[in-house]
Amino acid sequence: PQSEIEKFEAALHMGAHTSSVADIINLAENLDCFEFYPEIESEEDLGRYFAEDLPIPAELKDYFDYEAYGRDISINEDGHLAPGGYIVQTGDIKEVYHGIEDIPKEHKVFALPRLSIREQMAAYKEVIDRSSLEAERKHPETGRDER
Repeated sequence: PQSEIEKFEAALHMGAHTSSVADIINLAENLDCFEFYPEIESEEDLGRYFAEDLPIPAELKDYFDYEAYGRDISINEDGHLAPGGYIVQTGDIKEVYHGIEDIPKEHKVFALPRLSIREQMAAYKEVIDRSSLEAERKHPETGRDER
């Protein structure tokens, strides 16, 4: 759903658990460890959102510093204002994905054939030979002009 995509994008923007593809896969599998508040674009918006539950008398609401309150909430929760909303991690991320062996067979697009070391070396040699031939075609030897 779109709400999950927005939460995932905010979690990516947060920057935690994004150092490798494996981390990002685990992040996607652990979105329930995050709370996402859409449409909160500033600390003031955050403060106003959370102040709704506070018993602030109506005559004092105009004097309440929503921005400072929102900043304190963000600092205390270690939250993050991301494009699209405010996100905070509320649980520990469990490592679901460790490597390619964790990909279910039905989700694999293709499998590379297992080659022997000789076959791998022959394939590498072929690529090297082909690339050196292409380099020669691009830069043919030029003769020296005699003076």
